[in-house]
This record gives sequence, C-alpha cells and structure tokens, in this order.
Amino acid sequence: MSHRALLLMNHHARQGKNSLPQAIAQLQKLGLELIEEPTEDPQHLPDIIRRYKEQVDLVIIGGGDGTLNAAVDGLVDTQLPLGILPLGTANDLARTLKIPTSLPQACEIIAKGYVQHIDLGWVNGKHFFNVASMGLSVQITQMLTKEIKRRWGIFAYAITALQAIFQARPFSAKIRLNGKSISVKTVQIAVGNGRYYGGGMTVVHDATIDDQRLDLYSLELRHWWQIVAILPAMRQGRHSNSSNVRSLHGQEIEVYTRKPRPINTDGEITTHTPAHFRVIPQALAVFVPTNS
Repeated sequence: MSHRALLLMNHHARQGKNSLPQAIAQLQKLGLELIEEPTEDPQHLPDIIRRYKEQVDLVIIGGGDGTLNAAVDGLVDTQLPLGILPLGTANDLARTLKIPTSLPQACEIIAKGYVQHIDLGWVNGKHFFNVASMGLSVQITQMLTKEIKRRWGIFAYAITALQAIFQARPFSAKIRLNGKSISVKTVQIAVGNGRYYGGGMTVVHDATIDDQRLDLYSLELRHWWQIVAILPAMRQGRHSNSSNVRSLHGQEIEVYTRKPRPINTDGEITTHTPAHFRVIPQALAVFVPTNS
C-alpha cells in the first residue's frame, strides 16, 4: 500500500478538534505521509476529495456518521479507499465494521492496510452507509441538537427518542418491492444497508454491510407505549418478531406517501418521498481490522 493520505477532520465532531494533533502524530509515526485539508463545512468534503484524486492513495476521515455521509459521494466518484477515525457521538459505521473508538488503534488499522469492500445504500441520488428512514427518526434528528449530543454523548439518542415517541403520529405509505405494493399505516419506515444505526440500534439481527441487500422495517403501532415495549428488541435487531413490525428485504424498494415526507440518511435530512432505494454492492473499500 502506498502511504500518501488525505486527512479530513471534522473539528465540530464530539472529539474532533482535540484529537487532531494526536491523530497526525500517530499516523505519521506509522509511516503515512499526510495532506491535511481543513474545512468548516462538511458539505465541501466531496469536492475536496475529488480535487486530490490523483495526488493521494487513500482518504482518512475523522468524525462521526454525519461527516462520513457528507463525504460519501466524493469517495464513490474517486474510488479512493477510506480510513475511519471514529470521533463522533454514535459512530455506527465504525461499530458495524468493528473499528474501535480508541484513536491509536483506529490509526493502526489504517496503517496495516487490510480492506473490506462494503455495500452502500442509495436513495433518490444520495448514498448512505447505515440507514435511511422517515417518520419518528426524522423527528429525533430534528430534536437532536449538537448541544444535546455534546452534553449527553451516546445517551443523547435514547433521551431524544423518548421525547419524540410521545409526539409520534402514524402516517400512510405505500411500499413497492419485487413487483408488489403494500399499503401501511406506520410511525416509522427504515431502510438499512449496514448493521447499526441511531447510537447502536440494530437494523435486523443478521444484517451485514456486505450482504448485497437492503432491510426494511415498518413500525405499525397504535399507541406510543408500544414503541417503548419493543425498544430492547430493536437494540438486538429482533423487533421483526413483533406483530406490530413489518419486515422486508430486497435490492430495490420504493416508498410513496400522500405528501412529501423528509428522509434522513445516516442522521442527516437529505431528501424526501417519493423515495427510490437500491443497494450498490461492493461500492467502497474501507480499512478494517484483520479479524473483521
């Protein structure tokens, strides 16, 4: 593996600003030649990655799932391998790939050079790593401020989810999959590509990020307390066993609603219904532990 890397750090990530000197020192010690490109706006990351396509051999991103989601289109366009320094609040992609949150260990994984080719999800032209969803999750995203995440860390997701649950209202949707159409009344539809999302929730118990499929679940609940009752099962990906949860999977899925509804991808609101989802197999190479 060549050793010239573009280093992109989100200084606004939970551990971003304080971790930069340590990351640079550790990566250089491990033999990587770094080009550090600062940016205050994660939306600029794809253009920065495209600009360095011919000058570097890999891209290292320090931040959380939102930062990675912002950069993904540039990674797809250049096909540069990705190194992850998990510096966000949830770090669900890192959790899926078994990348530790310890900065020295994450740096060593990149330096060793072992890669895994992972799938990506795609919805309405936007790529995502973990999950795209609508309904309750969008309410949580809108309520989950940077201040709450900084104050409560990983617990911010649970605290905000409990607040949003009381406000959840069912909506009607139509799901098209494998030529069939299903009408549902639901509080949330989630379409997963990876395994973990939302601070450690599991899409489905057997999901992996290279299984070349999307996993959909629909929470078809009548009362708010029913959501609380299935939360433990959602942590383990066993919620599909509930009679109030519809579970489907496929490579291509469409979702329609009467009015456009916002969709969040990896925790950022990026598009809206009608939604056309598909999986893109082996879309990116990512540095992972050798036992991943």
